[in-house]
Amino acid sequence: MRSYRFTHAITRKPASSILHGLRAVDTGNPDLGLMERHHSAYIAVLRETGATVIELDPMENYPDSVFVEDTALCLPEGVIIMRPGAPSRLGEAAEMAPHLQKLYSEVRWIEGPDSFIEGGDILVTEREILVGRSARTNANGVAELIRKVDGWNLAVREVHTPPGVLHFKTDCSLLDGETILSTKRLDASGCFNGYRVIHTAEGEEAAANTIRFNDLVLMPSGFARTRDTLLAAGFEVREIGNSECAKLDGGMSCLSLRFTPKAA
Repeated sequence: MRSYRFTHAITRKPASSILHGLRAVDTGNPDLGLMERHHSAYIAVLRETGATVIELDPMENYPDSVFVEDTALCLPEGVIIMRPGAPSRLGEAAEMAPHLQKLYSEVRWIEGPDSFIEGGDILVTEREILVGRSARTNANGVAELIRKVDGWNLAVREVHTPPGVLHFKTDCSLLDGETILSTKRLDASGCFNGYRVIHTAEGEEAAANTIRFNDLVLMPSGFARTRDTLLAAGFEVREIGNSECAKLDGGMSCLSLRFTPKAA
């Protein structure tokens, strides 16, 4: 259960500069106060599972830095520091690295000048690591990731993110060792063949980005039909407000790095 049972999470408080955060479609600026309340609720649910949550201070120079998942891939074997595909976010990974180096003895970096890869495009399951090519993750980034995990006995499979979708995990998430929550448009690609797939309800595609964290599934509030489907499937669900992060293309997985550290 390496892919959804964790002892730790890292989050970062949203900065006031988040009003200048990246967005695929402008639906208005987020309300910082409301985002902070949602963020606090998110952390409280992580702690409810018994996890240690490390809260980092906001970084005003990086408007999107609340979305810490894109900076690193945390595995039981070690950490790989990402190289974000958005130029304004390149420095975020280097800022995250020292915090992970305190917790892990094995830290590797994506370094190629033409390699770009973000954590939002990486879905870790019990059997493999799925990496979605997207506007933020390119072929060189995927190839370098494959090289970086060499020796860890991990299978990496490159897949493709649907057109117009920011990250692979915008449209999917892991529910347990064999089950994926996915939009129909992503599942239609065949990338989840061999898994049990639960589809988001029609018109609720934004509910696809959840996280399974220990015994809980955290999902954005406002998607009652998808929530009820998950409950009927036997999952314990916690709904978290996500209206403000959604204005910046952010979801449940974006807001944390989730891991069990492997120190020296």
